[in-house]
Amino acid sequence: MRLKLSSQMAGFSLAVLAAFGFSFKAIFVKLAYQVAPVDPVTLLMLRMSMSLPLIALTALPVLRHARALHRRDYGLLIVLGVAGYYASAMLDFMGLQYITAGLERLILFTYPMLTILIGVFFLGKAFEKKLLLAMLLSYGGILIAFVHDLGFTTDTRAVVLGGSLVFGCAITYAIYSAGAEVAIGRMGAIRFSVLALLVSIIATQIHFFSTRPLTALHLPWQIYAYSAGMAVFSTVMPIFWLSSAIARIGAAKAVLIGLIGPILTILFSWWLLNEPLSVEQLLGTGLVVCGLLVVIRR
Repeated sequence: MRLKLSSQMAGFSLAVLAAFGFSFKAIFVKLAYQVAPVDPVTLLMLRMSMSLPLIALTALPVLRHARALHRRDYGLLIVLGVAGYYASAMLDFMGLQYITAGLERLILFTYPMLTILIGVFFLGKAFEKKLLLAMLLSYGGILIAFVHDLGFTTDTRAVVLGGSLVFGCAITYAIYSAGAEVAIGRMGAIRFSVLALLVSIIATQIHFFSTRPLTALHLPWQIYAYSAGMAVFSTVMPIFWLSSAIARIGAAKAVLIGLIGPILTILFSWWLLNEPLSVEQLLGTGLVVCGLLVVIRR
């Protein structure tokens, strides 16, 4: 009994760490933007390239004894790796130039509903009426947070652009999530995740080296420090923390704990970035979390 309780406590702790790591990604990006005028392509390339050694260490034992991939598997990996980690991250980094980290996290957290809609329209999944309530709550909360951001800027167009880019990120990540169900069934969860990450790293590096001069890497050391922080604590480690948490407490509890992510992002953005915090923003966050609870409630 004591061993089981200890395992559950470890699972809860790991789930909190994963939520912390994922939510802190936007903070790292905003901190980097404050240091120097680094562009999203360069910053994303640094993040993904610094993730490569850790991912490679994970990939070698997974791939060594795995069966050969079929042609369709390669197609899935390329499409989902580019959509899920490269395109979505690029849109996210671009959007964070214009909106607060708190609003970014709220918009991103609508991807579970978008994933369900993709499954309904393209994968033949059944439509559940509770999705309408979830969307009403979540997008109502985002609207409140959006109005909050507009109240602290004179550039309405920038907020709209940033919100649109991050919503595009949520759509591309939802495409990845919907397609991942098929890919995991063919390749296994760990193998697919590792290979998709490798595809995204290659895509990011191709983008950078084909559009940017090497002088773009002449950046202050703080940019490299924040990129390393993103690579370790907001990219690779949260994936392992979440996987370990699911193994100990199950996916449902791990997902529920992950709902603290938007709250953590808002608090850290207020503390570290001096972004404004208001009752409206907290209310919007509460509505988004309620919408997600409706979606994941069995």
